[in-house]
Amino acid sequence: MGTPLTMQSYRRYVELITLFTIIYHISASVTHYSIPEEMKEGSVVANLATDLSLDVKTLNQRKMRLDIIGNKKYVDVNKETGELYIVEKIDREHCPTKMSASCYLKLEVILENPLRIFNIELEILDINDNAPQFRRDAIHLDISEATPAGERFSLSNAVDPDIGTNSVKTYNLTKSEHFNIEVQTGRDGSKFADLILTKTLDREQQAVHNLILTAIDGGRPARSGTAGIIVHVLDTNDNAPKFDKQSYNIKIMENSPIGSLVVHLNATDLDEGSNSDVIYSYSLYTSEKTQETFNLNPLTSEITVKGVLNYEDFRIYDMEVIATDKGDNSLSGQCTVKILVEDMNDNHPEISIKSFQSPVNENIELDTVIAVVSVSDKDSGDNGVVDLHIPDNMPFKLRESSDNYYELVVSEPLDREKVPEYDVTFTVTDRGSPPLTDNETMTLELLDVNDNVPQFPQSFYTIRVMENNAPGALLSSLTAFDPDLHENQYLVYFILEKEIANTSMSMLFSINPENGNLYALKTFDYEIEKDFLFHIEARDSGSPPLSSNVTVHIIIVDQNDNAPVIVSPWRAHGSVVEEKIPRSTDKGSLVAKVIALDTDSVHNSRITYQFLQVTDATLFSLDQYNGEIRTMRMFSYRDPRHQRLVVVAKDNGEPALSATVTIKLSTVETAVKAYSDMTEVPLEYDIFSDLNLYLVIGLGSVSFLLLITILVTIVLKCQKPKPSKAAPPCRNSVLSERNSTIADSTLVSNDAYWYSLFLAETRKGKLVVRQPVPKGSRYIVSSIPRGTGLTDTSDSAASTLQVILQCARVFIFFNYFY
Repeated sequence: MGTPLTMQSYRRYVELITLFTIIYHISASVTHYSIPEEMKEGSVVANLATDLSLDVKTLNQRKMRLDIIGNKKYVDVNKETGELYIVEKIDREHCPTKMSASCYLKLEVILENPLRIFNIELEILDINDNAPQFRRDAIHLDISEATPAGERFSLSNAVDPDIGTNSVKTYNLTKSEHFNIEVQTGRDGSKFADLILTKTLDREQQAVHNLILTAIDGGRPARSGTAGIIVHVLDTNDNAPKFDKQSYNIKIMENSPIGSLVVHLNATDLDEGSNSDVIYSYSLYTSEKTQETFNLNPLTSEITVKGVLNYEDFRIYDMEVIATDKGDNSLSGQCTVKILVEDMNDNHPEISIKSFQSPVNENIELDTVIAVVSVSDKDSGDNGVVDLHIPDNMPFKLRESSDNYYELVVSEPLDREKVPEYDVTFTVTDRGSPPLTDNETMTLELLDVNDNVPQFPQSFYTIRVMENNAPGALLSSLTAFDPDLHENQYLVYFILEKEIANTSMSMLFSINPENGNLYALKTFDYEIEKDFLFHIEARDSGSPPLSSNVTVHIIIVDQNDNAPVIVSPWRAHGSVVEEKIPRSTDKGSLVAKVIALDTDSVHNSRITYQFLQVTDATLFSLDQYNGEIRTMRMFSYRDPRHQRLVVVAKDNGEPALSATVTIKLSTVETAVKAYSDMTEVPLEYDIFSDLNLYLVIGLGSVSFLLLITILVTIVLKCQKPKPSKAAPPCRNSVLSERNSTIADSTLVSNDAYWYSLFLAETRKGKLVVRQPVPKGSRYIVSSIPRGTGLTDTSDSAASTLQVILQCARVFIFFNYFY
């Protein structure tokens, strides 16, 4: 490669050559011109008319022409001016008539009239337009690292097409520690270079040297070309194999299998090729026992187990290994290997149960010793050190009593009901690698202790019993559970004694002591006994026995077993009730009021009234809830004087029970005051007649009986310290004059016709009664709350209620009779 000329330099050079170096001379035979190569097209070389003494004006007439002998037409002549000019650039290096280093063009100028021929020689002069070039871009040299310093190596020279001073003048080499060049001149004047080794080479340090050789010509400016020199350093066997370490200490377990790898040695030779190939062998210092026990692979340098290793027989093996290369003058290196045979953990630890206590009571005390265990291991070192443990999720712990002796003690309270027995696994492990283990499992049984009270599924039982039950009927099964075992779980059931109205619970109910079945011993009547509250105890058979009790609430459920009783209007022995009303009674007037009582519960005692028979359905209406019979219109002359009404009173039970009453109404023309016009006016006192005397005596008797009943009830109540859930029925008796008003909604009216009202069951649960009373007599009115529960004196209260009702009926009948 060369250094290129700039365009400006080139032009300047051509001008100088054109102006100053055009040399010509005319001889008798040849005219000679010299021009530089690479002149521009159109450049004038010379004026032939002037140089050849020709008339310019006659050149066209004489048909002047230019012939180039055997050459390409690089120049031509101008027939108008006679100037010789460049037609095409001339490259001296490609000159067709090149003789040695010079380039000439042969020309002939021909003129006619007269014919004349002029010989012209045009010399092409060289310029530095080419850089030196090497035949190859890279020059490869193989030099042994054993070559001494000062050795010469010939290099291929560079070629420059230019000539003279423009050709190759010198060579340069990049700076190198090991190489230099020396420029030589050949016989033909060409320049070439020799590579000189200034310092010995070491392949192991640098295997390849890369240099750059530069050829420079003598032109102005100078041009240059380069080529790379690659020096490959050839290896010589000048390095011995070397192991990674000079000595190896290897540990191996006894009883290692045959073929097991002990160690992989590695020796490195810095040389290459066969000089670096290494083979391994034992030295003479290696014992025969060692060579029989271990195998050394000569190619891979692996040492493997060849014989049986026994720690007890032989513990240390020493060997010396030699690594030798395969060079012509082989070199070798060595190392020492010490193999230590380690004891193998080949003996399992052992467990010995010295004592074991089973079964034990579940209430055993903490820190009580359950078992004594000893452990041992025949190995030595860590292989003979053992550790004993039990599972973590157990209420026990191990306590070391002496060397390799352990005690199993209770660490947490035991409960047989939760865990009846424990499988205690003793696990012993040595500290070898890998560790060996052994285990022993013992079963610890727990004996039951009566530490659990019987438990009922519920703390309170509510049992509903239909009244009129059969004696001996099963009411319920009250079963308790005891998680203990055997006699500690055998339960016996009792009814805790409790008296109600001087009646023991054991006379009313019975319980099976074995299974807790509860039976009724009598038939219950809801109207007398509403409920019972008592306790049942369950007791186990342990020692000492444990017990618990449960509260039982027996609720008597009402049946519709009482038919309604019609108490108003009063009739004796089912006779027909006869009533008289004025024929002039207005529409909507109260004719009569039917009142029926039912001693069943609230639901069953709800009474509705209906006409069963009626003479004229358009004349009377009956309120189905309060039993009032009223006129729907006024009587006419066509209506019969006698009206027959049959009223049925039905309760709300299933099936419904009923009672009927027949009322015979007679219309009169007398001016009897209608019921609808009745008002409560003050009653006048009549003369104290015999009838009044009887009424006073009857009222005093009833009041005396009522007072005695209340006193008896209070005494019975005071004898019982525990009140029951409901208050006893209460009865308020009021002695009043006619036309008085009672606070508990008891309405009293005077009536010559027998007008009053029994207490009917209202939504507030009270019974309000109005009873017909003869004029001028005294009367008694009672207000009775309904639906109340019974206390412990329920029997007495119920009896009292019956007495009062009977007395009231007698009193009503007595008043009615008189």
